[in-house]
Amino acid sequence: MLSIRSLYQIGYGPSSSHTMGPAKAAKIIKEQFPNLDRFEITLYNSLALTGKGHLTEEAIKESLAPCHVAFLTSIDLAKHPNTLIIKGYDNDMLIVDKEIQSVGGGRILFSGEGDIEKTIYKHETFREIKNYCRSKKISLADYVFEMEDEGFHDFLVEIWEAMKTSIMNGISTKGVLPGPLKLKRKAPFLYSRDQEKEMPEITENRLVSSYAFAVSEENASGGVIVTAPTCGACGVLPSVLYYMHEKHHVVTQERIIRGLAVAGLIGNLIKQNASISGAVAGCQAEIGSACAMAAAAHATLFNLSMDQVEYAAEIAIEHHLGLTCDPVNGYVQIPCIERNAVAALRAIDACGLAFFLTDSRKISLDMVIQTMYQTGLDMHTSYKETSQGGLAFYFKEEEDVNCW
Repeated sequence: MLSIRSLYQIGYGPSSSHTMGPAKAAKIIKEQFPNLDRFEITLYNSLALTGKGHLTEEAIKESLAPCHVAFLTSIDLAKHPNTLIIKGYDNDMLIVDKEIQSVGGGRILFSGEGDIEKTIYKHETFREIKNYCRSKKISLADYVFEMEDEGFHDFLVEIWEAMKTSIMNGISTKGVLPGPLKLKRKAPFLYSRDQEKEMPEITENRLVSSYAFAVSEENASGGVIVTAPTCGACGVLPSVLYYMHEKHHVVTQERIIRGLAVAGLIGNLIKQNASISGAVAGCQAEIGSACAMAAAAHATLFNLSMDQVEYAAEIAIEHHLGLTCDPVNGYVQIPCIERNAVAALRAIDACGLAFFLTDSRKISLDMVIQTMYQTGLDMHTSYKETSQGGLAFYFKEEEDVNCW
């Protein structure tokens, strides 16, 4: 598996696979061929169908500025769902012709070229990792720090600071999100209601939800967030960590860092053995993975056992199986923002169930990851970030009816 550094990335929303990935590819080509003056970009499949709402073209143009950029779209289901071809010209002479896959979480692969990122983890399943940890009598967090480089702790501190900043920005910013849906930001409203006298469980729900909305609304606005594991699911993990940090004095920053390490490990396993891309496996791969990461982090904050961490993560994925990715108008807003809040609350509940029921479990984390991936492969293309099915389809149909 790759370093967790490739999973947690600080960048601009609204989409890691549709915005960050294509922008990264364009920057790499621009650096390699600085003298080109014109580019032709062909976006395929999910990029072609939802690129407008994900600001794909704007991100690419910014990366290639000041060059002239022309865009084409095409559907070719034989290609990866997030494929783009970048052709670069010097005057009228074709100099570069690259096919790139944006595979999720901002990671890109150039067709026919080796992976530019190096594998640093020698184990590829949770079972292998658990056996290794038990043989050395170390925790999952200890395992991560053993595998990563010396500066990894400081890297996670930076990630945590970025997560907190996105929450603070989100709960203090009012207004309307960009795009035709004209959604009002809800995080400030949810957060302010906490000042009223309410039952404790309602307060918890509102606070956790306000933090999840805050980060997700920052992402939808093109603000700076952390992929955890993606932009579309970026609000789940920070909201759980921040709420627990604020609520419990025992949840110190050091525990948060260890929680981030274990959450990253879970995300890495899913990324390695399945997918974290909605265009590949539906929203179960994004919000389901984020929920699993948050559940594992939550369990780590309270020093639960490896079996309990595994069960919490497994519950989180299992009960997102089959979740479709059907963003209305191609924007990472409906149903994406609400899903972050729901998944954050579900992560807390999953950890609670794992605390009591671990000894009775029958499903392993490795099994449910494999199941999630196969479910994604079986899912119809219209439910995998194309805005051609589900809520996206019926929302458009209702709008058409209302126009009459």
